[in-house]
Amino acid sequence: MKNLKMKSARAALDLSQQDLAEKVGVSRQTISAIEKGDYNPTINLCKDICKALEKTLDDLFWED
Repeated sequence: MKNLKMKSARAALDLSQQDLAEKVGVSRQTISAIEKGDYNPTINLCKDICKALEKTLDDLFWED
């Protein structure tokens, strides 16, 4: 399932996938794969992404 919430939060902060990847210490391809729903990140990576995007786990990773 695509993670449009994460993509939207990233765009709202005017961050590229590369910018976010550098903030959380992964490759741009990893960020792309998470947004496309091709990769299920670890809880630690989810927390790092949330911190970087100023969101909660529920905001970004909980399905409606």
